Amino acid sequence: MTEPVRRIITGDTVGPVDATAVPRYGGEATFARLPRLQDVPRADVAIVGVPFDSGVSYRPGARFGPSHIRESSRLLRPYNPALQVPVFANQQVADAGDMAVNPFSIDEAIATVERGARALLERAPFVLTLGGDHTVALPMLRAVSAVHGPVAVVHFDAHLDTWDTYFGAAYTHGTPFRRASEEGLLDRTGCLHVGIRGPLYASTDLTDDRVLGFQVIGTDDVQLDGLPAVIERMRARLGDAPVYVSVDIDVLDPAHAPGTGTPEAGGMTSRELLHCLRNLVGVNIVGADIVEVAPAYDHAEITGIAAAHVAYELVSVLAAKP
Repeated sequence: MTEPVRRIITGDTVGPVDATAVPRYGGEATFARLPRLQDVPRADVAIVGVPFDSGVSYRPGARFGPSHIRESSRLLRPYNPALQVPVFANQQVADAGDMAVNPFSIDEAIATVERGARALLERAPFVLTLGGDHTVALPMLRAVSAVHGPVAVVHFDAHLDTWDTYFGAAYTHGTPFRRASEEGLLDRTGCLHVGIRGPLYASTDLTDDRVLGFQVIGTDDVQLDGLPAVIERMRARLGDAPVYVSVDIDVLDPAHAPGTGTPEAGGMTSRELLHCLRNLVGVNIVGADIVEVAPAYDHAEITGIAAAHVAYELVSVLAAKP
């Protein structure tokens, strides 16, 4: 028999396993060693994994992303000094485990994720998704917009993900935001991409993207204008709308995130990305995802650690709401 795991308790909020009682490398690898959703009476934030990568167009492996991010999150601590907030003390954050999705049918997988997300949103007002490939953003946006109406999207990625089809397939990791815009899930006055770079199929990719409601902040903008200008543009675009944050880990340069399926040179640093996310405090964020972590191409958890810190900063922003 093992004794109950000692956790950090603040009032009626159940936090991570106490690292002074159980070494960080021991025990169950929930995200940040937080309690399971079924083990707490309520939750403000549910973190759910979607181990699915049947929508990828290049290197597979993101189906193993959720477990890799969780393992890489063991070193996270409960206080965020950058935002000066006790992340897990004034909000109940819990790990909801993984959704079981069909790896052989993209249509069925999308339907399953949407149903699962709708059910989760009945238990917790905010769902943070660990992917999985970027296909999963579409059903998450369907579920979130059903609650909040059309949402603005801030999309951190090397790629636009507003392509129409690939090999005739309308639902892939390169199409979620086109489908979402076509379905009326997006507030077209408030959407933007951050970190875009690399070759395109044609110049019409950019014109089509604008029609769908997106503005583009590329990595050249980050380099030439600097982060303060990028953050100002980002916040001005998002305004007061309900916002969904979608982070494809390949927004980072391969030096900072080698473990991904479609790497592009010239990306953001992890420091730049985390700084952008911290500056979302005060924005009305209603949902988020971190996708495209493919651990087979990772080394020393470089990509997993980056993704875990992305999730941590997003949860921190929620904790720091004015």
